Formats: sequence, C-alpha cells, structure tokens
Amino acid sequence: MLSTIKKMIKGYEEFRKKYVHGENSAMQKLANDGQQAQIMVVACCDSRVDPALILQCDPGDLFVVRNVANIVPPFEKDSGYHGTSAALEFGVCFLKVKHIILLGHSHCGGINALLNPKNIKENDFISKWVSVIDADINEKLTADELAKKALNRSYENCLSFPWIQDRVSNKDLMIHRWFFDIEKGEISGYDKNKQIYSGLTKDSI
Repeated sequence: MLSTIKKMIKGYEEFRKKYVHGENSAMQKLANDGQQAQIMVVACCDSRVDPALILQCDPGDLFVVRNVANIVPPFEKDSGYHGTSAALEFGVCFLKVKHIILLGHSHCGGINALLNPKNIKENDFISKWVSVIDADINEKLTADELAKKALNRSYENCLSFPWIQDRVSNKDLMIHRWFFDIEKGEISGYDKNKQIYSGLTKDSI
C-alpha cells in the first residue's frame, strides 16, 4: 500500500520539476491567465482511461468531467443534482470550448452493469445512472457495442441542451464521439457519413 503512495509522491515531484520550477512556470502562467481550454472531454471514471495521459496533454489543455460510463444525461431543469450538466454548462457557456469529446472505451464496468444489473452487489446509484443510456439491451450486443451505442445516446442528449444546440447550429462548437480500445491503445472516431467508428487521424476531424 505504501509503495503506491510513494509512487504518487514521486510523480508529484516530477510534475513540479516539469511544470512549476523555473522562470517560465507553466502553473504560474495558468494561475495568472486563468484556464482557457478549448476542448472539453466527457470521460469515464475508469482508472485505465485518463484523457490527459492518452492524448498527452499539458495542464490547461483539457476541461474534463468524468463519471461512470462517460454518460451525458438529457437536459433537465429540476431540483436534482446535475454534476455533469453543470460541468457542460461551465465548459460551453463560460469557457466557450470549441470541441466536446465524448470518450467511451472498451471493457467498461458501467456498461457491464447495464448489461448485468444482477451482478452488482452495492447498487444504490449505479443502475439508475446507467439507465440514462436507455438502450434496448434485448439486442444481442457485446459490452463494447453497447458502449458505442451509449456514445450515440450521449451525443443526442448533448443536443437537448439549448445552449449546446445553438452553438452547434452556429458552428461554434463541434461534438466528437471517440472510442478507446484499452487492449490496443487505439482511438476510433465516429464517421457521421459512414455511421461507423474508424481509426482516428488528423484528417478525421
């Protein structure tokens, strides 16, 4: 257990060497200028899927919200607590991000919970949350196929937010659907024309 914490502390020391020390401190600049990220990522809590690591980003590059199964819920104005919706509002309306990346992934525990709810021992919140996907799980889908279907539902839910819909319509905002294969370490992006996920390249944006 202590070796894990020591690894974290060593990583923290490396972070300070790279981003804090010196006259051109990246963190000092970010503190003075504030965050100006142009890309927002909706990612899963899964410890194997860190957007900043996968995309090799520096502090300040990404505005990230993470939840179980990287779900975007539909727009709802009620007395409930809407953490992901609040993050979307902040990113889109205040930071005015230019891109939202919905980042799904293979071997997702949240998607497996949707497929196999009886296997969840503690289930005060998980089943209700993943039910937002509202998928027809009677279809013979694999977990990864359902994860991609969930990305499509989250995309539709994004457009239910009026201020997202307005910015998309005005071409001030683009929404991307990406799927990360953990085993291969590869990202595939959704091609609207072909309606399939294919290898991600600079030309696929």
